[in-house]
Amino acid sequence: MPDDLQSPAPRTLREVLDRYYRAMLDKSADDLADLYAVDAVHEFPFTSPGFPPRFEGREAVRAGYRAAWGASPARVEEIRRISAYETTEPGVLVAEQVVVGTLPATGTSFSVPGLLVLHVHEGLLTRVRDYMDGVGVAAARS
Repeated sequence: MPDDLQSPAPRTLREVLDRYYRAMLDKSADDLADLYAVDAVHEFPFTSPGFPPRFEGREAVRAGYRAAWGASPARVEEIRRISAYETTEPGVLVAEQVVVGTLPATGTSFSVPGLLVLHVHEGLLTRVRDYMDGVGVAAARS
């Protein structure tokens, strides 16, 4: 494992969020997973078809998103950041966004609202609660 994953340069909460969004736009499971601590947990409190309720560990995040993004024809074109709030709890950021994209085969556009609760310690995500619109995700994947 590269040294920068074991002890990354300190990242602010907003830098982590920016990198998270960049990984989504690029559909890069590796870039996304590299933001996580080895033992991090990524939860989906609102279940959606085709997604497990959680990923446990960086490598589960990598494998899960590699499979999901690899199987999806959807192309994310923009992530509209509605708001991002640092909470009174150190290392916690709440972000509201809308993911906008198209299905290339049909040209159909989609938008999926969501809310992320990111817990960051020493520059790495330790816990993510990912509240996605399950119906919107299902529509974007078909």
